[in-house]
Amino acid sequence: QVQLVESGGGLVQAGDSLRLSCAASERTFSSYAMGWFRQAPGKEREFIAALNWNGGSTYYADSVKGRFTISRDNAKNAVYLQMNSLKPEDTAVYSCAASHFSSIVVTPLDYQYWGQGTQVTVSS
Repeated sequence: QVQLVESGGGLVQAGDSLRLSCAASERTFSSYAMGWFRQAPGKEREFIAALNWNGGSTYYADSVKGRFTISRDNAKNAVYLQMNSLKPEDTAVYSCAASHFSSIVVTPLDYQYWGQGTQVTVSS
């Protein structure tokens, strides 16, 4: 059982940057594909970014491509989401997820472990 804990959310202004972190509880984390999702009030969960087991491949939603960067440090059992040029429409609860698949997956159903999420609020 992998436990995931996100941190780094907060209230920022449009144009600012934030770096989210996701800490995993197990060393087997290094074999899992990881992803970041977000959910705004009244909206469905949205895929943001994912990377494969060693971080060599990444994939982004069009809405964040060029602004967000996903990365991982398997030595630290951690995944990160660097968010630049934030917009009010980026406001949501951001959650990281781990998948038994080692290659990139983008569908929530392909992820077995989820963190509780961290709130990101971007004011205009």
